[in-house]
Amino acid sequence: MNNLSNEVEEHYHSPDLFGRILANLKAAGIALDEVRRSDISAVDEFHVRGAEVSKELAAGLQLKDKQVLDVGCGIGGPCRMLADEFGCRATGIDLSEEFVRTAKMLSELVGLEDQTSFVHGDATNLPFADRSFDLVWTQHVQMNVEDKTKFYKEITRVLKDGGTFLYYDIFKKGDEEVNYPMPWASQPKISFLAKVSVMENILGDQGLRKVQTTDQTEKGILFFEKLLANLAASGPPKLGLNLLMGTSTKLKLGNLLKALKEEKLILQSGSYRK
Repeated sequence: MNNLSNEVEEHYHSPDLFGRILANLKAAGIALDEVRRSDISAVDEFHVRGAEVSKELAAGLQLKDKQVLDVGCGIGGPCRMLADEFGCRATGIDLSEEFVRTAKMLSELVGLEDQTSFVHGDATNLPFADRSFDLVWTQHVQMNVEDKTKFYKEITRVLKDGGTFLYYDIFKKGDEEVNYPMPWASQPKISFLAKVSVMENILGDQGLRKVQTTDQTEKGILFFEKLLANLAASGPPKLGLNLLMGTSTKLKLGNLLKALKEEKLILQSGSYRK
């Protein structure tokens, strides 16, 4: 990996993340031999609206016994949800070695290690054979990827003919700059925000057909307003995204909320068919 990739990985690095999650589970009175997937869902889905939106995105997909790839899987929450609730085999890949290590141990903790697997690697150089997956899924990842063409070409390459690419991501709406830190970048150097049209043009060139898109911005704004109000009233939860974002959690979320409300950024989901 290059120096820029190392800086992105360092941004997400959270030492002994698994150990801290275990400690907080204990503090919440949850026996470690009885941990359920729902007990960790507030921390293992690192994207706007968390587990709720992942279930919405997967609803209606026929995934039983299918092969699914989550590009930029974080600590594996969506993979575990998809495997557990939809009966698929879910593979995750992430640039953060700490995230991948944590994802593997969390799957073991909740008894989903046989249905999920996690790989440390680069989204622009996926270590998988052509046409390996029925569904490729990505949430809040491309903002950290400078080479969008390689990113989307690799996704297209590993997708089976007739397969689906599903995304849930943050894009630039205009040309105005946003304030940092953001959840995905403490400084502009590792942030590569782009307009939706950039993705659309690349996927179109690769022969993928747009199925649908949904503007998720308003739901994202409402989510952040409620989350920040709860943080102000009650402080950080024992198991929440603050474990991943640290002491700057409120500042990062506040900056993202401001950019969404000022229409500098948009939140969009959508799907394409190969």
